[in-house]
Amino acid sequence: MNPPHNSDQMFNSPHVTSRRSFLQKAGLATAAIGASGIIPCYANGEPKAKSTSDTLVKTLYDSLSEEQRGKICFAYDNKLRLEVDNNWHITKTLVKDFTKDQQAMIKDIFMGLHSEEYAQKVYDQVVSDSGKDGFDGGSSIAIFGQPGTGKFEFVLTGRHCTRRCDGDSMEGAAFGGPIFYGHAAGGFREGPKHEGNAYWYQAARANEVYQMLDGKQREVALLNESRGENGLDTVALTGKKEGLAGIRVADLTHDQKAHVKKVIGDILAPFRKVDADEAMKHIEAGGMDNLHLSFYKGENIGDDEVWDVWQIEGPNMVSYFRGKPHVHAWLHIREPQKA
Repeated sequence: MNPPHNSDQMFNSPHVTSRRSFLQKAGLATAAIGASGIIPCYANGEPKAKSTSDTLVKTLYDSLSEEQRGKICFAYDNKLRLEVDNNWHITKTLVKDFTKDQQAMIKDIFMGLHSEEYAQKVYDQVVSDSGKDGFDGGSSIAIFGQPGTGKFEFVLTGRHCTRRCDGDSMEGAAFGGPIFYGHAAGGFREGPKHEGNAYWYQAARANEVYQMLDGKQREVALLNESRGENGLDTVALTGKKEGLAGIRVADLTHDQKAHVKKVIGDILAPFRKVDADEAMKHIEAGGMDNLHLSFYKGENIGDDEVWDVWQIEGPNMVSYFRGKPHVHAWLHIREPQKA
């Protein structure tokens, strides 16, 4: 199935599973999610177990009718699984096309992929960027493989959103593969201060590093035009430790290096701890000194030397932050390639 990229079309599927029959079949109901990603499950009104986003994917999968599975379920090795873009639907089936219980589970899976501090902010961003369609009308999902029997991956996409949940079944890949997040808080063209943007704090921290650089360091770090955006190619990993765009972290002072690590912490802050910890483990294994930091003067909003476009790239990491005309952020982190 070819996904309809940059599409706002709505597609309806029959709700063949009623709320009552679903609850009888599943033997549980999901309560409101805690932002930690843990939700209580109930049977006959009594607490039964606790589920994470990963285990909830199996509950969702088990609730699907054959017709629903035919629309959103694919083999694990389908190449669609690792696609990423800034505005797309991975399938034609939107969240609103599922039953109310299934919609609640999908939202709980999404919320559980984010940290307590940022879960609601990230959800509000998706709702805002989806316009009148909201989260349920602006997001689509797919499931690859069969949850509970081996490798699987749940993928949710929409405007400014590609998120993954794979139960750590994709070995060596943080977040289950490349992800995307973004925000158009003040309309399509944001001002230089990006008021209300959910992710601008990351750029503010990165620009603090730029202010710490001396003149010679800035000459190396400040470039003209960035890589641009081209779907999965945007976050292709090179494996290179030297010769990447910008200034190598190895050439920074101790204080400057410490601040770069804070930038990485800010990049990972919106996501649940297990994913953020895995991502940091892979980054450190690839060598913090091998990361390169770059800023782009040719894509600046206003004449303020607060750089809206910047990136951190290493042999096994790409974090590309494009803040013009609004925020697009691409992130891909894997364990280092074996020699």
